[in-house]
Amino acid sequence: MRIHLAEALSHTAVALLTADILDDWKSSLAESTSPATANRTAAGLRAALYRAAKRDRRITNEKEWKVGLASIPGAVQVRNIILEKPDVRSLVAAAYEAEWEFGLLVETCDVTGARYSQIARLDICDLQDDRPDPRLMMPPSRKGQDGKSITPIPVPITAGLAARLRQSAGKRRIDERLLVMNGGGPWLRNNHSARFTTIVKRVNAKRDAAGEAGLPGGTSIYALRHTSIVRQLLGGVPIRVVAVNHDTSVEMIEQHYSRYINDHADALVRRTLIEAEVIEFPGANKAG
Repeated sequence: MRIHLAEALSHTAVALLTADILDDWKSSLAESTSPATANRTAAGLRAALYRAAKRDRRITNEKEWKVGLASIPGAVQVRNIILEKPDVRSLVAAAYEAEWEFGLLVETCDVTGARYSQIARLDICDLQDDRPDPRLMMPPSRKGQDGKSITPIPVPITAGLAARLRQSAGKRRIDERLLVMNGGGPWLRNNHSARFTTIVKRVNAKRDAAGEAGLPGGTSIYALRHTSIVRQLLGGVPIRVVAVNHDTSVEMIEQHYSRYINDHADALVRRTLIEAEVIEFPGANKAG
């Protein structure tokens, strides 16, 4: 948000902001970037302004930024990359080949579908592998307003991943980070980006040498999250359950994954169809 704030706007007192000032900034941003980017940035600014208003009673112009920072209609751009199973397996394998600790991080992203920021905050005590159905108590994202619940979300994981996570935890204290970098340091904000770009290039190089199609352009670690959501939808998991597992809302899933929801609905409805037993069409076997 700060990157896109005009200097004049950033030095204006919150209580003096008007709908016209904010709308002009948003429109200018939409022209220099895209309407979708303008909406996302405006949403962040709007949240920050509301946060300021909660802490300062002198700020009473909420209606101004509600109007000035209203979303530009029709600007949603769905750019989610959905990977096939062989793509996911190739990425996980390449990550382990590059660095065992990074492979563990990528596999956790794939199995849970959680955001990188959530996975990086997992503590060893969040691993519940002393049960027949192992799971991770995933910390919720920090997105949203102050009143958001901080209750961990139980997310099922495979027995294999649970075993590898326990191996990684070793004898470290239960309040230490579950996933750490090579050397023991925590995964920070952008530690994963360059590494993931490298393994995408490695996978594509191998496929190119074999005459196979490469991964979709722009594939990032968040493609694993999008793929997890779609995989569960097409697997018949109710949308509400998918939303809870991925710490998002039904509305967001319907907005960004509607095409896959339609495919899912088609498969569910088709199971209820009954093929009628009818007599053969008269004249079907007659010539002419």
